[in-house]
Amino acid sequence: MAVKKTEVEKIKDAVEGEEKKIPKKKIEKEPELTDLPGIGPAVAAKLETAGVYDLMSLAVMSPAVLSDTAGVSAGVARKAIQAARDLLDLGFTDGMSFAKKRSNASFITTGSKAFDDLLGGRGLESRAITEAYGAYGSGKTQLGSTLAVNVQMPLEKGGANGKCVFIDTEGTFRPARIKQISEKLGANPEKVLQNILVARAFNSDHQMLLLEKVGEMIKEGEPIKLVIVDSLTAHFRAEFAGRGQLADRQQKLNRYMHDLMKLAETHNLAVYVTNQVMANPAQMFGDPTTAIGGNIVGHASTYRIYLRRGKQGSRVAKLVDSPNLPDNETVFWVTDAGVGDDKP
Repeated sequence: MAVKKTEVEKIKDAVEGEEKKIPKKKIEKEPELTDLPGIGPAVAAKLETAGVYDLMSLAVMSPAVLSDTAGVSAGVARKAIQAARDLLDLGFTDGMSFAKKRSNASFITTGSKAFDDLLGGRGLESRAITEAYGAYGSGKTQLGSTLAVNVQMPLEKGGANGKCVFIDTEGTFRPARIKQISEKLGANPEKVLQNILVARAFNSDHQMLLLEKVGEMIKEGEPIKLVIVDSLTAHFRAEFAGRGQLADRQQKLNRYMHDLMKLAETHNLAVYVTNQVMANPAQMFGDPTTAIGGNIVGHASTYRIYLRRGKQGSRVAKLVDSPNLPDNETVFWVTDAGVGDDKP
């Protein structure tokens, strides 16, 4: 009898132990849309169809927009938004807490020590948009291809140990170039290409839709750490021609830039965009090269870099705008191994 009692007690203790573990898992689980008042599975499905996948996306919506999107009353929408904001703690915080929050930012090396130093010493920063503009042949796409490979490297080698999304608007993505860079860096070319998710955008609406797809892939578990858009303004420039459509173009471009920043902030990933240029006819002296998109793109970009050709086949990168770094410029080279410091 004593033996049986001991076995029963063991089973009872094991069951009680499992029961104690279950609530802990529930507490640690990240809040979902269905955890909000008034948001059931059916409403959550409608929101996901509209591109709202997480609490942050819902918290920044207005009650009127949420009501129209989800088909709920204004009162329910207000309660859901307020609950999401309470869960996320979207109020003010002191500088030390903010610094701690930003301490998990990742960095991706450009492949050039001089270029990394221009950007603060560690390369491209996550939770930021880095824009590179310049004439054709200045190295914008070459830098993007190098970053697409480098992001897959481990942290100790200057990577982010993640995948890359390449939104191609001009047909510039070349698998052969990715293979060449990978081989020179000692990586497996096939594996590197598998970790680059490429999409060809055929118009500005498709380009904007692809950002929603990125959010879906991250939700499904894809470890995306870098989004490349090459180029940012090609479709907007082609579809909105003339001064009569300038306001519409800028408004749509502004929304796209804000969606990019929201994606970067929400998922702690880096965004690299290339931009086309034009010659400013009013520029009497100096370099007349001006980036497309005007102040809209200039204000939305965290780091703005002007690329141009230098002497003997080199490239020059000039940091035009940054929230924390001084204006400066450096020289780099485009080699078989991508962007680097050594002359080929």
